[in-house]
This record gives sequence, C-alpha cells and structure tokens, in this order.
Amino acid sequence: MTRRSVRIGNFSGYLGDRYTAIDEVMAGDQVDVLMGDYLAEVTLAALAAGYRRDAGGGYVAYFLQQVRPHLAAIAERGVKVVTNAGGFDPAGLAEALRGLIAEAGVSLRVAHVEGDNVLDELATYHAEGHGMEHLDTGAPLKDWGVEPIAANAYLGGFGIAAALGAGADIVVTGRVTDASLTAGPAAWWHGWTPDDYGPLAGAVTAGHIIECGAHATGGNFSGFRDVPGMLKPGFPIAEVAADGSSVITKHARDGGMVTVDTVTAQLVYEIQGPRYLNPDATVHLETVQLSQVGTDRVAIAPVAGSAPPPTAKVAVFAPIGYEISQMLFCTGPDVAVKVALLRAQLRAQLEGYVDELDVTALGTAAEDPATQWEATVGIRVMATARDPEPLRRFAPAVGSLYLQGFPGFHHDGHAQRVSEPWSRIDYWPALLPAELVPHRAVLDDGTVLEAPVPSTSSVEPQPVQPEPPAPVTGGRRVPLGTLAHARSGDKGGNANVGIWVPAPDAWEWLRTTLSTEGIRALLPEAKDLEIVRHEFPHLRAVHVVLKGLLGTGGSSNLRVDQIGKSVGEYLRSKHVTVPEALLETARG
Repeated sequence: MTRRSVRIGNFSGYLGDRYTAIDEVMAGDQVDVLMGDYLAEVTLAALAAGYRRDAGGGYVAYFLQQVRPHLAAIAERGVKVVTNAGGFDPAGLAEALRGLIAEAGVSLRVAHVEGDNVLDELATYHAEGHGMEHLDTGAPLKDWGVEPIAANAYLGGFGIAAALGAGADIVVTGRVTDASLTAGPAAWWHGWTPDDYGPLAGAVTAGHIIECGAHATGGNFSGFRDVPGMLKPGFPIAEVAADGSSVITKHARDGGMVTVDTVTAQLVYEIQGPRYLNPDATVHLETVQLSQVGTDRVAIAPVAGSAPPPTAKVAVFAPIGYEISQMLFCTGPDVAVKVALLRAQLRAQLEGYVDELDVTALGTAAEDPATQWEATVGIRVMATARDPEPLRRFAPAVGSLYLQGFPGFHHDGHAQRVSEPWSRIDYWPALLPAELVPHRAVLDDGTVLEAPVPSTSSVEPQPVQPEPPAPVTGGRRVPLGTLAHARSGDKGGNANVGIWVPAPDAWEWLRTTLSTEGIRALLPEAKDLEIVRHEFPHLRAVHVVLKGLLGTGGSSNLRVDQIGKSVGEYLRSKHVTVPEALLETARG
C-alpha cells in the first residue's frame, strides 16, 4: 500500500541560523521528520579550522542545546530528527546526544552516518593513481603545495535511510549533500531502493528547496517587500509523495510565504545547470514544473531523474596562510583620489612584507549630501601573507595614517581595531570514484549497516544550449529588477545567478536580453571570465555560472561579498531596455 506523503520540516539552513528554530518548528504544524542543515563549503572550512585547534570542536555543539528542551516531545510524538550537525565528528555528536537523552530519562535511539571523512586516505588515493584534479583548473591535488587538514566526500541519503529503517530516532551525519537530508528520510518512508531514480530525483529537488530554511519562505528574496511577516520568516516543510512529487509549504503560524517565486528563488540557487548531480540521482531540472495550489502551498510535479554519476565530489580544505582586515571611511569630495592615496601609502609601508594588499571602496558619495553619512564611503582594507608575523605590521601601518593620510581619514570609533591576523583556509573541489568512498550507518549498539548503492551510474554533462536571438530594440531604460527577480550564490570559486520573470509575457524579453554577451556587458567584473549560460523555460529563468569570480573559493578570496550573495541584486540594479508594453504589464 502506498504511504501518504512524508512531511519533512527544516529547522536550520546553515551554521548560524536562528537559534530558536527548533523551538519554533516544535510549536508549529505536525511533521514526521525534522531536518537541520548546518554545513556549507565556507562553514565547513570554518569548522575545519576549529577542529584543527580542538578535536572536540568538530561538530556543531549548539545543536545539543537547541534540541535538549524538546527530547521528551520528540519521543512522545515519534518525530524523527536528521541533521548534518555532526560535521567532522558525527560519532562524537551522537555520543553527546545519548548523554542528554539519558539525563532526560526518555527513550530515543541515536545513530550516526560515517565514511565521508577521507583525509587519511589521500596518500593512498594518490598512490593508486587518483589525481583528485581540481574541478575548475584540472590541476592534481599533489601540486597544491599545502597540507590538507580536511577532506570530505559528499554522501547520499541511503545511510540515513538505513539508520531510520533500523529504528534510529535521531540520525547525525557529517558531509552528506544538503538534499540528502530530505532524500534519505523520504527513501526510508516510502521504501525506495537506490535504483528508484525518478522518485529520488523528486525528493532531491524538494530537499534542495527546503535545505536553506527561510530561503524558501521569503528570506533573501528579491521580492521581500511583499512578504508578510518578514520580521521572522518561518521554516519550510516538504510533503514528499511516493512518486517523488512534492508540495512545499510552511508552518501556518509563522511569518513568510511560499509562492512559485519564493520556490523558484531556491530552485535556481547554487546549481551548475539543468543537470543537478547528486549521489542518489541526477536531477533533470529542466523538467521541473511549479504550480500554486493553495495559500503557502506550491506543488512540484514528478521530476525526471536518471542514475547518479559514478563519482563522488570531495571537498578538501587546507590552510594557505593568514589574513587581516580593517574597515576605514572617507568622506567626499574626491573619494577616488583619497582611496588611491590610501592604497599607495599602505603599499609603501607593507610592500615586501605582505603577499596581497586589497583596498576596496564601497559605495559612492552623494553629490549634494543631506547628511554626513550620505557623503561617506566605506573602505575595506585587507592584507594576506603566508605567515602571521608580517601581518602584525598591518595595524601600525593603518594607524600611522590618521595625521598624514587623506583629509577626513577615520574608522568606526566604537569598533575595536584589529591587531592579530587569522588563518586563511582554501578550498579544493575534486572527484573520486564513488566505490572508493565508504558509506555506512552506525547504530547505538555498534551495529554497522552498509548503505545500499545503485546498480548503475551515468555520466551526464550539462547540455549546451544555443544563444538566443538579438533582443527587440526600442523601449525605456529601467533597472532589470523592475521586471525580474534574481538569487545568487557560490559553488567553490564560481558564482552563480538565477534570474527569472513572474510574467509569462516577459520571458522572451528576458532570455534575449540576458544572452552571454548581454550578461558580460552588464557585469564588467565578468568580462574576462568564462560564463556558462542555461535557460529554464518552465521557470522563465536564465541561469549563469561566472567561473572564477570568487577566486578559488568563498573561504579564501578577498572580495567583500565573499560568497557572491549580492551579485544577483547587483545585476537587478543594472539598467536595461524594456519595451513599453512590458512596463505597462509590470505596473499593472
């Protein structure tokens, strides 16, 4: 008999998400599974640095405090909990949870999933001929020139499914894919096998949408002005059916909203194109169709899927040196000349000691300012070096300019001035044959369950789509955001941006306006970069990958917008030519 849809409620989208999240979702609508995502590439880098200093710091410790008050209610309701808060030490987090459960006097079984940590195997992989070439540069890992401190493969959801099937109530993992936190529970609930690619593709799609928490309910949404309860948007819920179709909703009592646009915003976020590769299935995102089926309810029809790739992605991290930064301010007029003087004076003092010196002015001073702050521009100054000692010259160099620099030189007088550099962690994305990566669930009695694997795999490169025709000429110059939404993010050193239009009449205009060369013209920062462009007609969306915009990764580049979160809004602020008829529709 086909089971009803499983209701999977998210309670965390990243390390640092709302501390009260579990309180909120436990007080909200009933769910079958609570899912919390704490890991991203940049947060995994931060955890790696902490784990290097203290082996007890390998997991997200505050998750214990979040869940502790609710253990009795979780046991009473029979709710399952799945989270990747295990970080680099899922076994340690599982043991800590068992201690809390014993203190609470309730009966809950905790399992953990392991196998993702392959750091100790890197030398073996190299000896066996696996180069672990960088996904963007093709260089072999052995040529990196630094010593990795972490290497974690992205696991799928069947270790989670095995643990739940064996009676676990709480499953903690390390580096599984974000969507696996939904696909695993869905596979357990519906009894899917690793060869059920279609349903798994649907569950991966639903998992991708709810993995970032309030991203699906109005958070970080370019249409935020129309979102009710934006003060505290609630957390999303995915109702995943036996065929892999789903409905995305939220807790009725909480703020935010779930619409086709808020779901699209997350759907086009941090992807690489129409083929969304996952350890459980390859999702054909061009087949995704969304429909509003009720207030705060968006249906996702069954999504086409095929076998997963034969390789597992591995995130390798290594310290590459140290960095230090300070925010300074200057006030107009002559901002550009002042910034140039600051850059020259700092270079004169620091050249030969630091490896990189970056001086970035933020914003533009108003022409005829009404307040001092309208005339003020922030300047982020950053320096890097292989060793910390040379960077200790940075603070004295900055401090020496107060009486000999540009007029009006100041910093935030209420902010502590930096003096000590901090570690700089770089990221190396690579691939390994999937069969080399162990994937197992460990139960509370020590029983080890090997995760089942699919019978086949497939290699499906991203499709190459033709460029659109030239746009129709004529119209008025207005910001792109007048008609279009956008969301941007990071995948290693690449920034990606999804841009879409709610109005069907505007789709042809959008796709012709945002050709590859059209994107290049709007974003001068990308003029020398490789741009990968795809269209999603069902979503009325154009998606672009800006290769190398973020250097080698979010944890190590020197950009102020380190992981590309505002690139989409920057693009929306650019002026484009829009036909008058479309502007009339937009006003309507």
